[in-house]
Amino acid sequence: MRSESDGHCYPTSFPGLAVRAAGKGDVGALFATVSNRYRPTVDEFLEHVEQLGEHTGWNDRVRLGWVDRVRSTEGGFAVDEHGVYQHVLLAPGPPGLAIPDELAADSRAVHAYQPHEFAERVAIVGAGMAAATEWLNALAAGSTVVSVRRREPERRPLNVPRVMFSRRGLARFQTADPVARAAQLRQLLGPSYPPGRGWDEPLADAARDGRFTVAHEVNGEQQIVCATGFLQGFRHSPLLRRLVEEHDLPTHDRWIELDGDCTVPSLTDGSRTLALAGASAQWAYPAADTLVGAKYSARRFLRRVRSCPTP
Repeated sequence: MRSESDGHCYPTSFPGLAVRAAGKGDVGALFATVSNRYRPTVDEFLEHVEQLGEHTGWNDRVRLGWVDRVRSTEGGFAVDEHGVYQHVLLAPGPPGLAIPDELAADSRAVHAYQPHEFAERVAIVGAGMAAATEWLNALAAGSTVVSVRRREPERRPLNVPRVMFSRRGLARFQTADPVARAAQLRQLLGPSYPPGRGWDEPLADAARDGRFTVAHEVNGEQQIVCATGFLQGFRHSPLLRRLVEEHDLPTHDRWIELDGDCTVPSLTDGSRTLALAGASAQWAYPAADTLVGAKYSARRFLRRVRSCPTP
């Protein structure tokens, strides 16, 4: 996981997962989080989610349904056949796995997010967090790894530079002109993975043994793992694409134009709210597809709801 103490599901930032760990006897977590070095494990995070779900009655309070279309209408927004809602927060999630066109029909190819074992010699396409994780997994399984990449990844402890989680950095981003803002987003969302010995030492050892090399293209490997993430942009989401087309919403590159509170400006006023969360809200908050980003959208949505009169 690329997460810190704030990467939790509590409604408030404090106490975070480091305080939770300290309550279980791991006092070192508090010292680690002061220097931004605390990293909860996947198991610790999942345990936290399970306990919080039981405490809130999540499974009993959430209704599952399929939504294809959201339309502006009198009184708010028509959400398919589910009814009209005054306030709507759309968090559609990733629209699908991204696989390079030239590898889509290759029988050797599997996506990193799909179940798979590793062949003796494997090409791993991509250079971000998913790719770095697959490098180590494949090496641990005894494979020889070829890292296929178009550009060198940046080394970041978090998904985006830490300044983008600050008010000053976010204000500078949100006030940039649309062309510069889109260019900055493309740069921020490029491939990266964390610095540290846990990554560097296994790769360096494998490189010395001839088991880890870098190449610009696939070349005869037995297996190809596409660590290329998800499809990006509203055009890949039928729900969001239809929303843009039917309401003539302004867009920039692959993003829907949003206000700083993640709302759709032309469909939000003093009587109703339409907001986005997750990766689709990156125009407002570059790290929107993180837990911190989810809470950024949700808190501002709640503020809107509370400020609107109820019919």
